[in-house]
Amino acid sequence: MHIQWYPGHMHKAGKEIKGIMPQVDLVIEILDARIPFSSENPMLGLLRGDKPCIKILGKSDLADPKITLQWQTFLEREQGVKTLALTMEQPEKMRQIADLCHKMLATDEAGSRLVHALIMGIPNVGKSTLINILAGRMIAKTGNEPAITKTQQRINIGRNIVLLDTPGLLWPNVENKNSGYRLAATGAIKDTALKHEAIALFALDYLLATYPERLQARYQLPELPDSADGLLDAVGRKRGCLRSGGHVDSDRAAKILLSELRAGVLGRISLETPEMRERELTELANIRELKAAKKQARKKQWQATL
Repeated sequence: MHIQWYPGHMHKAGKEIKGIMPQVDLVIEILDARIPFSSENPMLGLLRGDKPCIKILGKSDLADPKITLQWQTFLEREQGVKTLALTMEQPEKMRQIADLCHKMLATDEAGSRLVHALIMGIPNVGKSTLINILAGRMIAKTGNEPAITKTQQRINIGRNIVLLDTPGLLWPNVENKNSGYRLAATGAIKDTALKHEAIALFALDYLLATYPERLQARYQLPELPDSADGLLDAVGRKRGCLRSGGHVDSDRAAKILLSELRAGVLGRISLETPEMRERELTELANIRELKAAKKQARKKQWQATL
């Protein structure tokens, strides 16, 4: 499954980021704490190069705190970045970002040097809310729909720091199908990109294996079905999503499930771990090698016919 979701302004933003990167002192990348791997744009890593980086795990109040800690340890050890786990309800903690910028660059904030920090993140990860809190005023438009910010902005947040804001940036092709489903499950990809039922079944399959007690408690089920299909059907019946003849409206049931997952009604849930990242990257590398080998074989076959 290759998800294509790449509005024109995102293509333009990628080119703009590449153009201004030489002016940038430090990069602030905002990830979704529930899916730090899937919400980490591989394009951004390539564009950043060796610039110092702060990775903010946003929406951490919706994520499993134990797994968030695992992610912070992994990112700091393996990628050499600094991390902060934040929620939008922690304005004081957010303001620590300015201190961290100066500390990482060994600058004197009372001095004359202006720090240019590029702030990046995929759509709907909380970037605009963070900017507004850092600036102390309404600068960026916020909302729950992805892809609201569409132009680059320069924002002076005081303390000798200028933020270079960019539109929420997705990459042209989500190769890892699991990441695609997770992005959809958390609302980073618009709901029109995939069917609600397919997203919900992916989420339920994972939740059945990792957080079964949350599902049982939320939907008051005496026993959990042993399949995602059966569970979606049970959720639909519990929520009255019935068509004529007593059949469950799977689309309605899926929308309810996804809405409650995104809002944290099911509890603090993380949809991936560092171990899953390593396994899926290995699988993706194997798939790429297989595709490359098939392509090469087709090329040789074609050349042999000439």
